Amino acid sequence: MSPPTVVLVDSGGTNIASVRFALKRLGVSAELTADPVTIEAADRVILPGVGAAGAGMRQLREAGLVRVLRGLRQPLLGVCLGMQLLFEASDEDGGVQCLGLLPGRVQPITPGHGVRVPHMGWNTLTLSSPDPLIRGLGDGDRAYFVHSYAAPVDDHTLASTHHGRDYAAVVRLGNRWGCQFHPERSAGVGERILANFVAGQADE
Repeated sequence: MSPPTVVLVDSGGTNIASVRFALKRLGVSAELTADPVTIEAADRVILPGVGAAGAGMRQLREAGLVRVLRGLRQPLLGVCLGMQLLFEASDEDGGVQCLGLLPGRVQPITPGHGVRVPHMGWNTLTLSSPDPLIRGLGDGDRAYFVHSYAAPVDDHTLASTHHGRDYAAVVRLGNRWGCQFHPERSAGVGERILANFVAGQADE
């Protein structure tokens, strides 16, 4: 059986090259593309992103990819800002309508009492629901975060973390997954997430 085809959506994020390199270390050659036909034909789709929600959604709209991403039936993984864009909306940039693939609104992390914004660094994960995407991870595993906005913990949360309050670190609804931390910078934890996603573990 041939390996699954993996594409990285060219959303203009500055982390795209590092995500691509992390996949290459797993033996996966992922095409970077904004072509709707190529994205729709892939077995696995990864939406990376760094920066602000407004710019991220504008990039997707200008590339004609909003409808494409909303209509995907194959596994889709949003990473960092890419995860936030999966939700209905974000409070960033005065309020942004996002892809609406997951219910809820992304909210700012509130600074104070030792809570720094942006949240930048290693944080522990608390697993809340079993899922093939996080197979091999455990409570207390650490991942690397860089962000100022976060999604609340809800029924779709697979793993959470704490920075002033609890917020979602890994989420899922149907064939859509999101990962708030940077898997490409999270050592073994991130490698496991990407490997599970690419290998089809998330199909189970």
